[in-house]
Amino acid sequence: MLEEELLAWNEKINLTAIRDPLGVQEKHFFNSLTCFLGFKRPPESMIDVGSGAGFPGLPVKIVLPEMRLTLVESIDKKANFSRHIVDKLDLKDVTVLSKRAEEVGRMPLHRERYEIAIARAVAQAPVLAEYLLPLVKVGGRVLAQKGESAPAEVQRGEWAIQQLGGRVRRLVPIELRGLAETRYLVILDKIAVTPPQYPRRPGMPNKRPLMPKA
Repeated sequence: MLEEELLAWNEKINLTAIRDPLGVQEKHFFNSLTCFLGFKRPPESMIDVGSGAGFPGLPVKIVLPEMRLTLVESIDKKANFSRHIVDKLDLKDVTVLSKRAEEVGRMPLHRERYEIAIARAVAQAPVLAEYLLPLVKVGGRVLAQKGESAPAEVQRGEWAIQQLGGRVRRLVPIELRGLAETRYLVILDKIAVTPPQYPRRPGMPNKRPLMPKA
């Protein structure tokens, strides 16, 4: 159902560059489910930031129907597709927010409320850490789906991750049929409360990523 709806909507609205059924299965569904490699146990709550057309959050929710899921997508047409799928599949305990990650990270209903925060191809590591770590409970995890440059990128972002209450646990290499390059699941542990000044106002994390002073 999700695959059929995605392909149908994609003919009218540009939701994703992947437009063939096999590509959707390999690069959206299978890739989404690699998130399970970063779970300590099936999570009770997860937030997907920059979810686009609902990936990776919706496939994980379909497999784990009891999990509470929040999708954050600032582009209305993509958020509306996720709302349509939630209604069509009668998925319970799913919230779709048409907001920026920086806004959500300052909302009491969402700040440090989730076991897992996840994102795919959203931003470089220092920026992504500022988007995601404020949303995770101490003891929870951030999962970032990254490309082949992940090891160097995480090394550059390690200082920011520490400032935001996180610690790099490990990078899991992911090889998927249909993808030539090796990808990575970056796993961060949330080990301390994120300082209250983070995330900064919308646009600032990307404009001025957290980096150590020279």
